[in-house]
Amino acid sequence: MDKKPGKPKTRPTPRIPTHKEKPSGTDTGERIQKLLARAGLGSRREIERWIEEGRLTVNGNKVQLGYHLKPDDYLQINGRVVKWDKYAEQPTRVLVYHKPVGEVVTRRDPEGRPVIFTQLPRLPVGRWIAVGRLDINTSGLILVTNNGELANRLMHPSRQVEREYAVRILGEVDDAMQERLKKGVELEDGPAHFDDIHFHIGEGANKWFYVTVKQGRNRLVRRLWESQGVKVSRLIRVRYGDVTLPERVRSHGSYELEPKELQALMAFVELA
Repeated sequence: MDKKPGKPKTRPTPRIPTHKEKPSGTDTGERIQKLLARAGLGSRREIERWIEEGRLTVNGNKVQLGYHLKPDDYLQINGRVVKWDKYAEQPTRVLVYHKPVGEVVTRRDPEGRPVIFTQLPRLPVGRWIAVGRLDINTSGLILVTNNGELANRLMHPSRQVEREYAVRILGEVDDAMQERLKKGVELEDGPAHFDDIHFHIGEGANKWFYVTVKQGRNRLVRRLWESQGVKVSRLIRVRYGDVTLPERVRSHGSYELEPKELQALMAFVELA
């Protein structure tokens, strides 16, 4: 018995998708929320919400959760075409960048200030994504990666990732002040505290301390110290999670994590 010929499929044109077959969601290809999260377009949770809200279409049809993107799929988010295929196959990379004072963690600055991304090596595909931020007056370690899902997990508050800073303080710091800062003080955006604080070196008015926090709130370290009437005259981030800033990496320089270091970082956030 001869089979009836099926309806021919039309390859999508660059502008308007003509392939109107409803996405089947078969297991070939990669899940859409996983790929787009890795591309840095949002977290998996955010992308899943966009799918539920009907903001994603494939070949002109609203896509379902768990849909697997396939070659030649024509993807749009809010009507805007996404060239997703360049994110389909790329190894995860992570750089430790030594940000100097005066640079900002953004892609373009309306004030014309230098940005960190112009100092990074170019990627053949995709883009670098910063794991959190450092303000313009703070120097030190900032992680950048081409894996958006990794970046989102490292920044998520539920992970409670430690950030360690070397801080030079102008003013008198006694044991009672340190205890208050560890116990917690009230800031304008809620209570905050240092998870650890210890004296490093210094005499007179200027002293160096090492402090750790597990929150990524704006200027948190400076505001905690300033709540006690002392001034932060220098602030350097030296560690993010288990990743430390190597002494050999000078300002504007970067270091790429080796495979074992990358594997440990991925395991820390429960990514394969």
